[in-house]
Amino acid sequence: MADREQARPLAPAIERPSSEEDDTTPHPRKQAHKKLIKRCACPLVFLLLLAIVIIVLIFTVFRVKDPVITMNDVKITKLELSNTMTPRLGANLSLVADVSVKNPNVASFRYSNTTTCLYYRGVMVGEARGPPGRAKARRTIRMNVTIDVITDRVVSNPDFRTDFGSGLLTMSSFSRVPGQVKILNLFKRHVVVKMNCSTTFNISTQAIKEQSCMRKVTL
Repeated sequence: MADREQARPLAPAIERPSSEEDDTTPHPRKQAHKKLIKRCACPLVFLLLLAIVIIVLIFTVFRVKDPVITMNDVKITKLELSNTMTPRLGANLSLVADVSVKNPNVASFRYSNTTTCLYYRGVMVGEARGPPGRAKARRTIRMNVTIDVITDRVVSNPDFRTDFGSGLLTMSSFSRVPGQVKILNLFKRHVVVKMNCSTTFNISTQAIKEQSCMRKVTL
């Protein structure tokens, strides 16, 4: 019996993978997880770079700059004088202001009705409204604004005869231009340009002798 047990063949040894081989062999779930991370990471990186580029453009190229209004010239029209060489009460008196609007932006500037008020010695003596329009990108447009002056308010002022006799007339004006700048049909910025001017012009030559303007832009 003992010989037979010794002669019986031993069972073949089962080879088991070592712990090192288990660690180095990638698991199918881990591989799928890594591929998913890579697929999601690429679009996220692209969107992040796109957002950075858009932000940089908004603060550099597409940054909204202030439109500039300039009073180029003022002329007197329809001036009717009396025997004393002063405007008659009830006479027609008009001023034509040559105004330019400069748009320094890369997008067009659309503005609605403009308003211009004229003052003499602190009293409003005239008002004019201009039509809406559009200033193209990095362009300057010019327009004539006709202001019908209430002559009675000018002539009845106690300082008028002295000013008229000196040949120089100083008036102040206030202009308001509301509008909108639209960039790439995505970004809209409402802009209101205001300008106060004090203008002294020669009555005989109808030329501006001195002018001082202050601009204010509200976004």
